[in-house]
Amino acid sequence: MRHPENPILTPGDFLPSQQAMKIECLLNPGVFRFDGKTWMLIRVAERPEQRAGEISFPLLDDDGRIAVMRVDAASPDLDLTDPRVISYRGDDYLTTMSHLRLASSTDGVHFAEEAGYTGLFASDRYEAYGIEDCRVTQIGDTYYLTYTAVSANGVAVRMRATADWRTFDDYGVVLPPHNKDCTLFDSRIGDLYYMLHRPSSPEIGGNYIWIAQSPDLRHWGNHRCVARTRPGMWDSARIGAGCAPIRTDKGWLAIYHGADERNRYCLGALLLDADDPSKVLARSDRPIMEPTAPYECTGFFGNTVFTNGHVVDGDRIVLYYGAADSVICRADFTVSGILATLG
Repeated sequence: MRHPENPILTPGDFLPSQQAMKIECLLNPGVFRFDGKTWMLIRVAERPEQRAGEISFPLLDDDGRIAVMRVDAASPDLDLTDPRVISYRGDDYLTTMSHLRLASSTDGVHFAEEAGYTGLFASDRYEAYGIEDCRVTQIGDTYYLTYTAVSANGVAVRMRATADWRTFDDYGVVLPPHNKDCTLFDSRIGDLYYMLHRPSSPEIGGNYIWIAQSPDLRHWGNHRCVARTRPGMWDSARIGAGCAPIRTDKGWLAIYHGADERNRYCLGALLLDADDPSKVLARSDRPIMEPTAPYECTGFFGNTVFTNGHVVDGDRIVLYYGAADSVICRADFTVSGILATLG
């Protein structure tokens, strides 16, 4: 299942976006086919080089430039409990700022950046802490990018579209905070488009995966809850949609991530009704993939496998995933094999 050359991409395979920054980790790529190749849209997380006695982190200033905030490491107002978040004087910041970088491959294993294709970076105050975890869905000749926009205003879902990967149409914020883990279905069902997304209010009911529909990909409504966290199970603390759902003769197969109270992230699957994907026909009782390899267990945020993208050829699924929030890996599945685990 896991590719023998894993991890297939590490932070050392890329140059930082600017000299003052250091690439801390690679995470969760969106994946698509274009121009006869397999492409990744990789989340690259950077931070300033750290100096002795201080904590520094990046954010976008009012002029759209990356600024560095520096805090005395001994400050009593500093909370570094979570390696991903810095709490300082009542405000939360990210330890890193993420952007998205394009890389292509002719064999699905060896990826590199191509001249003429630039990355996607934070563009305004709603992305002041960066852009993250992009899913890519092709509908017709257009590729739709749904990603997480992070700022002091919260965590929201933003969307862009492109046909050539050089110019982009910005749809703006399509789902307001707190929301993330959004992926589009790759075709209409009836006359409507559908998306999975993850609003969050853990104080009431936990985490959820919801579904929404749209006549035009811009206006979303009829939101309904599809799945919730399950106490005592592998997805007891958090869940969220992964790649674009796959149409099968049994219904829509949606791979998703789940985490337990120990922050152990695994992958599972939902089977959704072909005509009404708000109906769940089956769900993984056990994960289809768990963090067991060394590069999945140890890293920036260990014990994590997390996917945003795959390519599908008939029964074969080539799935790309982030391991330990540090490196990019590949694993191969079959549609029939996953469906068999769902009974």
